[in-house]
Amino acid sequence: MQPALFLPTARQVNWLLLVALLSLGEALYLRYLAIEYAPVSLACQAGLDTWLCATFRLTIWLYNHSVFGWVALGAALINLLRPTILLVAVALAASAFGLVLHNANLAGLAAALLLLSLARPAPAAL
Repeated sequence: MQPALFLPTARQVNWLLLVALLSLGEALYLRYLAIEYAPVSLACQAGLDTWLCATFRLTIWLYNHSVFGWVALGAALINLLRPTILLVAVALAASAFGLVLHNANLAGLAAALLLLSLARPAPAAL
């Protein structure tokens, strides 16, 4: 008998969709309305102290160190070995940020590994 595959329930899929879309929306917001929007970008680089500028500086630092891609890849690899919904959510969110914020190599690989994890057997119940 074939072991059951790791497939999220309908409720879990809805939550994963929510996490993915919110992460994608936030990443698009940061990229196009903070990082690439010249008035905001120049004001933040000049030292403006607002929540958007703090997020701007944090995002730039995380981008420079490829944190989005590495977190997505790490979570996807661990999820490939031992699938759980929490790891799928973390990998989805980090992949969305990585793809939008130019860590596409690692984030794209992580997205492919997430697809492969759906073909893995579900963890055995204890």
